[in-house]
Amino acid sequence: MCKTEYAVCGNPHLLEGSLSAFLPSLNLAPRLSIPSPWIRSYSFDGKEEWEVNPLYCNTVREIYPYSSSNRLLNIVDMAIFDFLIGNMDRHHYEMFTRFGDDGFLLHLDNARGFGRHSHDEISILAPLSQCCVIKRTTLLRLQLLAEPQYRLSDVLRESLLQDPLAPVLTEPHLLALDRRLQLILGAVGKCIDTFGEATVVANDTTQPQSPAGDRAKLDT
Repeated sequence: MCKTEYAVCGNPHLLEGSLSAFLPSLNLAPRLSIPSPWIRSYSFDGKEEWEVNPLYCNTVREIYPYSSSNRLLNIVDMAIFDFLIGNMDRHHYEMFTRFGDDGFLLHLDNARGFGRHSHDEISILAPLSQCCVIKRTTLLRLQLLAEPQYRLSDVLRESLLQDPLAPVLTEPHLLALDRRLQLILGAVGKCIDTFGEATVVANDTTQPQSPAGDRAKLDT
């Protein structure tokens, strides 16, 4: 149906929508909801600091846990994901409490994703462009998905064909992923040109070695 109080209407009777998968209850899987450092102002009255201060990341780096864990790198990962799907609404992120401060971020509430396929909202990439840091594993995956034989749109198209609701995404949305991926790689390239690869690309591919005592136990 189409009413004045709704922001969208069918054309003529079909309407794009989204599906939601709910996590276990908080009693079974306790989790924290944490405001994103790059939360939007959501008003016309003023701007958040990150929206007007290009050096905002320097402030974030001084705040725990962004100052001493992999949390900032995980925020950058989430920003890259949000940019690919066009989600501007990441005002909070969640974490399971049992994994502590170094746990993974839950990509929860993506309902604003895949809205305007023709628009690339560069401000979503602010954590990447302002902090100029990215996991090496993330960069390697992005570079692979930019290769012609592993193009992101092709990989996702093939994957979604297995979905009962196929095709799920329209072709313009799939092609937008390839375009946005190039913009992400361009942002990383600009950071590397400015600060050098050693500073920008965080090496998260090296597995820590066991202490000598533990290695001795393994040998016996």
